[in-house]
Amino acid sequence: SRRGNRRLDSMVADVLRALPGFLALCVGAILAHGLSLVVGSNELLLAIGLGALVTNAVGVPQRLEPGVATHSLWLAAGIVLLGASLTIESVLETGSTVLVLMLGTVFVSLLTVEAIARNVAGLTGKFSSLLAAGAGICGVSAVVAVGGAVRARETQIAYAAGVVLLVDAITIVVYPTVGSLLELPANVFGVWAGVSMLSTGPVVAVGFAHSEVAGQWATMTKLARNALIGIVALGYAGYYTRQDSDASVSLRLLWANFPKFVLGFLAFAVIASAGVFSPTQQVSLENAVDWLFLLAFVGLGTEIRLDELRRTGITPALVVIGTVSIVSVLSLAVALAVL
Repeated sequence: SRRGNRRLDSMVADVLRALPGFLALCVGAILAHGLSLVVGSNELLLAIGLGALVTNAVGVPQRLEPGVATHSLWLAAGIVLLGASLTIESVLETGSTVLVLMLGTVFVSLLTVEAIARNVAGLTGKFSSLLAAGAGICGVSAVVAVGGAVRARETQIAYAAGVVLLVDAITIVVYPTVGSLLELPANVFGVWAGVSMLSTGPVVAVGFAHSEVAGQWATMTKLARNALIGIVALGYAGYYTRQDSDASVSLRLLWANFPKFVLGFLAFAVIASAGVFSPTQQVSLENAVDWLFLLAFVGLGTEIRLDELRRTGITPALVVIGTVSIVSVLSLAVALAVL
């Protein structure tokens, strides 16, 4: 009983210590959301920017550090709830031809980023994998999922997420322009955007900006691609567990290092496929994901320090931009040929 009381007192004390920093994250998230409505920029990018601005301009006060450090919890929670936006039906509805194109694009993207980042740019293995996951699967969500799976440094996750959002900002302008100049059919444009752009939000935005049909194809294709996030995270977790342990990987070791939130993500996907969530609940879950990611990225932004970024340079961004350019051209050519 006494031990239980001490444990409860300790938990209450931890919550009270974290509360000021958590409230600071909330303020940052609200500011980022409000600014995005005013200036039209991506709210996650603004959230990272606000966090980075604070940490580099004045630093995070010591009494806020415990609460700001909880951003990893909000990342995990957001990834779990993200699974509710996926269904098995969304994968099947895309058709075999589109699925083959999507899988090929993902494979080429992952392989190209890994090869260029490691062998040409000289980036570290885990950082290269974060960039590859972001470019190959679903942008920021893949970066944070794989980052947790391989236990990457928070600065690496934040930088990789920033690179993804930078590329998103470029593609959301370039893709509609190219689609208009080439007068691409709705299904071709939608599939092209779904298989080669990075994050779900920009894909849906440019798809429906083209036409209703293009938006539907873009959304279905992108959601099918997003479904690979669990498989890729698990694959990377196994690879780096084997590499870091310098020994054969036992099931016990794999489980100890496996990010449990990936299971939550997959569980929500299965539940969503069973039709358990009503449309209203789906909207509520999507809103929750948006706010959880906002909280998380304000905190992640505080991990970005300009001195370290100067040492890293612009090379990671160039690697991803180059890869997306190559994959974009190839996937458009294939889509025009087979659709």
